[in-house]
Amino acid sequence: MSISDEDGQRLVKTARLVVTEYLKEGKKIELSKEIKSKFAYKSGVFVTLNKKEKLRGCIGFPMPDRILHQSLLDAAIASSTEDPRFPPVVFEELNEIIFEVTVLTPPIEIKVKDTSEYPKMIKVGRDGLIMRWEFGSGLLLPQVSVEYGWNAEEFLNHTCEKAGAPFNYWKQKSARILKFEGIVFKETKPNGQVKRLEL
Repeated sequence: MSISDEDGQRLVKTARLVVTEYLKEGKKIELSKEIKSKFAYKSGVFVTLNKKEKLRGCIGFPMPDRILHQSLLDAAIASSTEDPRFPPVVFEELNEIIFEVTVLTPPIEIKVKDTSEYPKMIKVGRDGLIMRWEFGSGLLLPQVSVEYGWNAEEFLNHTCEKAGAPFNYWKQKSARILKFEGIVFKETKPNGQVKRLEL
């Protein structure tokens, strides 16, 4: 999957536009024909909001089962209003928030004979992780392990924690670990230039 820098800019600017209009007018905007035709393929996507270097909201759709422009619109609104970890974003905050969009490759399950092999199969800075177990699942984007300086084992531990599982649950035979790659575009400052993140 390749996305041009120009298309990355479009995705981030569209996410900001969608949230701005939603917080101001209380309704979803109709996306332009250009955006709809450009992003008419199925893909997972996450929208992340940061304020003063701290997470302010992050919601998305990991599986490529929806058209990208629809997912982008829904993820942008949800990350600003429905992330249960934070109060909803208010319109006045938007000029302090940095928007980031991650487009995901389809997750693939990592197959191992022995669970101790998992860390060798994961490349920090490239891979994002999903851990599934009987009580749910958790996902961490590739940039998270880089931001926290985790190695592959720590990344696995924290993905388990995100799924509500014990820290090293990935060592259990019943755990299912999936990996995916993310193409990340982020504003350099609120409403600023959009850059591709080299993880």
